[in-house]
Amino acid sequence: MAGPTVVWGCAATGVSGAECRLPPPCRAPGADRPSGPVGGMENQGVPPGPYRATRLWNEVTTSFRAGMPLRKHRQHFKKYGNCFTAGEAVDWLYDLLRNNSNFGPEVTRQQTIQLLRKFLKNHVIEDIKGKWGSENLDDNGQLFRFPANSPLKTLPRRHPELRKNRIENFSKDKDSIFKLRNLSRRTPKKHGLHFSQENAEKMNCEIINEDQENSIDNREISQKDIEEVWRYVILIYLQTILGVSSLEEVINPKQVIPQYIMYNMTNTSKHGVVILQDKSDDLPHWVLSAMKCLANWPRSNDMNNPTYVGFERDVFRTIADYFLDLPEPLLTFEYYELFVNILGLLQPHLERVAIDALQLCCLLLPPPNRRRLQLLMRMISRMSQNVDMPQLHDAMGTRSLMIHTFSRCVLRCAEEVDLDELLAARLVSFLMDHQQEILQVPSYLQTAVEKHLDYLRKGHIKNPGDGVIAPLPTYSYCKQISAQEFDEQKVSTSQAAVAELLENIIKNKSLPVKEKRKKLKQFQKEYPLIYQKRFPTSESEAALFGDKPTIKQPMLILRKPKFRSLRY
Repeated sequence: MAGPTVVWGCAATGVSGAECRLPPPCRAPGADRPSGPVGGMENQGVPPGPYRATRLWNEVTTSFRAGMPLRKHRQHFKKYGNCFTAGEAVDWLYDLLRNNSNFGPEVTRQQTIQLLRKFLKNHVIEDIKGKWGSENLDDNGQLFRFPANSPLKTLPRRHPELRKNRIENFSKDKDSIFKLRNLSRRTPKKHGLHFSQENAEKMNCEIINEDQENSIDNREISQKDIEEVWRYVILIYLQTILGVSSLEEVINPKQVIPQYIMYNMTNTSKHGVVILQDKSDDLPHWVLSAMKCLANWPRSNDMNNPTYVGFERDVFRTIADYFLDLPEPLLTFEYYELFVNILGLLQPHLERVAIDALQLCCLLLPPPNRRRLQLLMRMISRMSQNVDMPQLHDAMGTRSLMIHTFSRCVLRCAEEVDLDELLAARLVSFLMDHQQEILQVPSYLQTAVEKHLDYLRKGHIKNPGDGVIAPLPTYSYCKQISAQEFDEQKVSTSQAAVAELLENIIKNKSLPVKEKRKKLKQFQKEYPLIYQKRFPTSESEAALFGDKPTIKQPMLILRKPKFRSLRY
């Protein structure tokens, strides 16, 4: 969460107090306490929009207040009604968060306790004596209750005039793409980036095609116009992927810097990692060496590393300290709302949508941030999958340790948000699992920009007043479907594939009759409904082999003899 960093004494690293930043050991769920029912929040979704973290907070507190079981408890020879213990609250809220798509199964019990402490501080709950405002809550039998009214956080309202001005400014920026003021080549501005000559020539060759045959019809497009096209195309794709009517509540178009996108698209290694021309913006050499050591453990190329017990823990703590000391998260403060809104796409049936959206959003990052994010995700992904990696924490696995150590340095808000830690952990978990796809360069984006610029050069219409006006080409995308439609399509697609398999067996002329009968018999046993649909009657089944339908003869009914009594 935003605010001062909480530190603990760590038995895992042998470091005390403020020197260690690793998470504390998480307590396993108590088997002696019953878990309450999980509320219905997992089936609800907070739609995209501004202040989504605040709206999620209100959703969680409302679900917790409505669903948390209340009963009588005895404490110090007194009975208290309509209350619950801290341990019961941890159990119930822990299940709720893990089954919610906004947070996911990576939520730990310790994070649940931290959230309940926030509830107590914000008067969502109070102790049995009515005290609140502190964070004095632990996983124990202390009694708590709900106040008469649990306050919901209010959403900041923007002044109508400010909103109107923002929309008007966005419309003007949008119109500037249609109107190319002066189609003369200008020297591109350097916004803190050092483009190499080779990559600059490569981009100019790919985007601006100087065809001598069409020199009469083609007009030169300025660097400013190229940058505006990059900004507009990526926003169009992002808006369509997210399925929202407008992005103006999530991101300001002025925050999209085309120079960053163009640099991240072209200045990459063979593995897709950004290469910085200015080495002063790169990670220090000792951090890179430490990350390389753990990523390739134990097959590190550097054979001079010491091998004392606990060496890998010291290296990991060194890397963690560097990233936690960065002045802002890798995804930057200004893109916080954007990435938090994408977290609502992180559901099984929307996984592809989330990957595509994150792929575009990560291109918006400053190149040094994108490079740090790429190297960090590659390292923690390899470490979490490395079965030879020594245990780095006494009570946490490697994957959980990676997520809860680096989540804060990847995503957090400039102002304190109570769900920051949970939201960041969910995002880092997804990035770890899909880092290769998310952090690679999307080739379709480069193609779309090239086609767009070619359209502007060749499809222009003369306007007597403003020079040249060129309409934008239309793009078509797949339509987003609901979870119910996804399940129905999945079932129908599976049934169609099985029915096709049945037809292949029937039409296979090289298959012996005996073998075909055997396969059909097995198919009928496994998929009786599909088989019955294909062969509704015995005649249709017999026609396949040219046989007459066999009619079973009725069994011979024998009359039972009457036994007479032996008595006369």
